[in-house]
Amino acid sequence: MKKNQHVVPHSDGWAVKGAGNQKATKVTSTQKEAIKVARDIAINQKSELLVHNTKGQIRQKDSFGNDNFPPKG
Repeated sequence: MKKNQHVVPHSDGWAVKGAGNQKATKVTSTQKEAIKVARDIAINQKSELLVHNTKGQIRQKDSFGNDNFPPKG
């Protein structure tokens, strides 16, 4: 089942969590590392990557699934 991947602040650095999960999939020391891990999972699952800032607010979204509204060009 595909779950959106969230990069969130954690007491030990940054955590990657699947949407709705209480437990982190992985905890890293830097946000950059967590984003790489979450991006790989999101690409594999064709889901979304949501990166949160230190206050927990979403600061970035990337979609790796089927886009219902692809860019026109």
